[in-house]
Amino acid sequence: MNIYVGNLSYQTTDDSLREAFEAFGEVSSARVIMDRETGRSRGFGFVEMPSKDEGNAAIAALNGRDLDGRSITVNEARPKEEHRGPRGGGFRDRGDRGGRGDFRPRRY
Repeated sequence: MNIYVGNLSYQTTDDSLREAFEAFGEVSSARVIMDRETGRSRGFGFVEMPSKDEGNAAIAALNGRDLDGRSITVNEARPKEEHRGPRGGGFRDRGDRGGRGDFRPRRY
């Protein structure tokens, strides 16, 4: 079972995350996600537990609990979504999707 852990303290390490979840069963992996540019924690991580029952027990017990001075959010991780294309913003050709189709530059 893959478990998402959010609102982590910047001091939380892979080892301290693993330790918190091992109280509820076997932990295959525990990772705090780090920012590539700064090397600092991004404030969330993932824990993999082979047993779904142990994973659910950990979620129930740890969600909202304190870990390294922060109240953490714990729930089952959702699968990563496929890339969905542009999110918007920036310049795009409006085509016939709305906006002023009769745009003409101003004459000064």
